[in-house]
Amino acid sequence: MAVTGWMESLRTAQKTALLQDGRRKVHYLFPDGKEMAEEYDEKTSELLVRKWRVKSALGAMGQWQLEVGEPAPLGTGNLGPELIKESNANPIFMRKDTKKTFQWRIRNLPYPKDVYSVCVDQKERCIVVKTTNKKYYKKFSIPDLDRHQLPLDDALLSFAHANCTLIISYQKPKEVVVAESELQKELKKVKTAHSNDGDCKTQ
Repeated sequence: MAVTGWMESLRTAQKTALLQDGRRKVHYLFPDGKEMAEEYDEKTSELLVRKWRVKSALGAMGQWQLEVGEPAPLGTGNLGPELIKESNANPIFMRKDTKKTFQWRIRNLPYPKDVYSVCVDQKERCIVVKTTNKKYYKKFSIPDLDRHQLPLDDALLSFAHANCTLIISYQKPKEVVVAESELQKELKKVKTAHSNDGDCKTQ
């Protein structure tokens, strides 16, 4: 029922779509005022970006909060060269899903694979990443499972390490795979503008 409830929210949301630079950009406006923006690869329908924006208590629009996709490069403001160099050396956390898995990448982690521990914290409904040398610790949730009210399963979790990047994968439950397939069918019904027809409210 939870999956059906989330899908119904997506179906009833006000949606606009735009094709631009090989991406299908979809903007959702929910009855409670929340906004969600997604970007899909036009050819493969792979999710590239998902972000949220909510109104403040005073009704002002907040900043976009990234859920899926690569964060904006650090050092794009007025930071000096030294600060930019330092920022680039810090671990960078991002989520980049595949068709079958939720996947996160943490760059700039040079330690060997046997140093890392990646596990599910059932009580807090999150994934915990830590190192035996106590140099890195992070915990994060899987919002998709929360929206569908599905349990976390350690057996679906795996990780790899290569080129100073820790890659964490969580196999999508069949309920999520089915829901994502249904959403793609729903999005095909949305009238899609092209970039030269005006912009979509995803920025």
